[in-house]
Amino acid sequence: MSGTSDAASPALAIVQAAWNAAARDWNPDTLTAVYTEDALFFGGRPGHSVGSSAIREYFASYDGVIESATLALVEQHFIRLGPDCFLAQGYGEFSFVISGGRTSNSRLRTTLVIVSQHGEWKIRQHHFSTSPDTPPI
Repeated sequence: MSGTSDAASPALAIVQAAWNAAARDWNPDTLTAVYTEDALFFGGRPGHSVGSSAIREYFASYDGVIESATLALVEQHFIRLGPDCFLAQGYGEFSFVISGGRTSNSRLRTTLVIVSQHGEWKIRQHHFSTSPDTPPI
């Protein structure tokens, strides 16, 4: 991870580790716990998930499809939005084990807003998308 020398880079590492621990056995409840109750979420499926209930449904929609996953947040750049809040933008490199033990990898653009709530770093906004092959014009 690249970024600033303040709390942003270590906080993002904490969030990444929590996400990976929850994705190790693809646990929708534990994955959802990495996000704030009011989080906004654009993931790899159509639609917009708002709040923890919808985010949990999103992760549960992969039951039987994803067995486990790991995420490496790389080439991250930070903007501090407040004393306990920052934006991180860069790339996420995913390694998936999907049904039947098959593997899959992807690299997506990432934008995350990370906040400290009750002494824990959590994701408040999550937007991952593929890089376009051409401009959308």
